[in-house]
Amino acid sequence: MSESATPGVRGMTAASAFAGMTSVAPVVFRAGCPDCRERFELTASALRLAIGASSRTTFYSFTCPQCGAAVRKPAGERIVELLTGGGVRTLRLHSTV
Repeated sequence: MSESATPGVRGMTAASAFAGMTSVAPVVFRAGCPDCRERFELTASALRLAIGASSRTTFYSFTCPQCGAAVRKPAGERIVELLTGGGVRTLRLHSTV
């Protein structure tokens, strides 16, 4: 007899619970550099999202992999939704009023 955390479920191991699952490909985002005009794909770990109190203080940033320029672009509601859903690290900016 095996123990289970869920009443009525017997003999379930971690291996059997995850059997048949496949690995998920990492999310990639298409971006472009305004300095060198290069277009490329970035993983979530290459991007940062800052959410401020207004549209002027909400933006995402990354470093261009081609020319090394620091890039900062505005992020509207849809961009914020896509980036947060894709695992981009987010910083919430607080007002100092």
